[in-house]
Amino acid sequence: MPGALSRFRMLDLSRQLPGPFCSMLLADLGMDVLAVYAPTDPMGMGIPLLGRNKRSLTLNLKAPEGRAIFHRLAREADVVLEGSRPGAAARLGVDYATLRELNPRLVYCSISGYGQDGPYRDRVGHDVNYLGFAGVIGLTGAAGGPPVIPGVQIADIGAGTLMAAVGILAALAAREETGRGQFVDIAMLDGSVAWQVVHVMRWLAEKQEPARGDTLLTGHHPCYAIYETKDGRHVTVGALEPHFWRTLCVELGLPEYVEKQFAEGAEREAMFRAIRARFRERTMAEWIERLADLDICFGPVATLGEMLRDPQVRHRGMVVDLEGGRQTLGNPIKLSDTPPTIRSPSPALGEHTDSVLASLGYSRGDIEGLRARGVV
Repeated sequence: MPGALSRFRMLDLSRQLPGPFCSMLLADLGMDVLAVYAPTDPMGMGIPLLGRNKRSLTLNLKAPEGRAIFHRLAREADVVLEGSRPGAAARLGVDYATLRELNPRLVYCSISGYGQDGPYRDRVGHDVNYLGFAGVIGLTGAAGGPPVIPGVQIADIGAGTLMAAVGILAALAAREETGRGQFVDIAMLDGSVAWQVVHVMRWLAEKQEPARGDTLLTGHHPCYAIYETKDGRHVTVGALEPHFWRTLCVELGLPEYVEKQFAEGAEREAMFRAIRARFRERTMAEWIERLADLDICFGPVATLGEMLRDPQVRHRGMVVDLEGGRQTLGNPIKLSDTPPTIRSPSPALGEHTDSVLASLGYSRGDIEGLRARGVV
């Protein structure tokens, strides 16, 4: 059965992580994604895991012939995705204002750090910068300690990739009603701010700045915390609901704490000391055997290798074994009738250039000439 998005075609000009991750998710769902790179692009196909299910075209957009080829492709495309600094696409003649004149049905998505307008529009940045502006890093880390960089790219993927995918799909759905495409402006700072919904809700209610490691969901109370085990490993506890907390206290042999779940001050510190001491009595594996299947909200702090071997991760198809002993990560979107599939590995840089140009009517001699002139 064709993929859910198999009738749509995308031209992907993006680099780094947010854009290619977005186009990979959509390619897994069937969208025909043609990744367009400069012939001498030092990034090549970027992160290999993100190139699957895509075709690769090399094209020098600084050359008039290269822009002309891109414009021909854009006339038949449904989506263009780019992730450069605001203004860069316009300088190359591949911006939304230019392309919509060629294809009014085009959905054009730009992912940038701070958005297409505003006082920060032209600033450069990376994940750590956007999370810093958004207050996320300021709330990450232990109470009393320094701020900590999160271990995954929250701004790039959560605020960039996912928001872009939703925006693109929303614009395609709107096109079904209006017949017109539109511009999708995704800023990773915007998305990172949106992730602050829980803390902002509390701030609006109490007008008090949350402190790092000192809120309900960042380790202030023993019921939602990380504990060290006998072997120097760590486990997670998220026993927020009273019945989960009761089960944990009983299993730890500390029933006197059942009615003191959200105690403060010296009493809270005493509870922490007692529970930490309990968890240091057994190894992580022993605690998993004892607690993992109980109604507690409990689990290990796994290493990357352990995650890749985890039976639930494996069962859900989030680690896919490929030919030749290679592996890739699965697609987290599960659809009952048109599930995402992994149909082809990441292509080499420009692997499909000749076939794409041939589909546009270029002869073998034409293509050789374009290559000799540095156009492809």
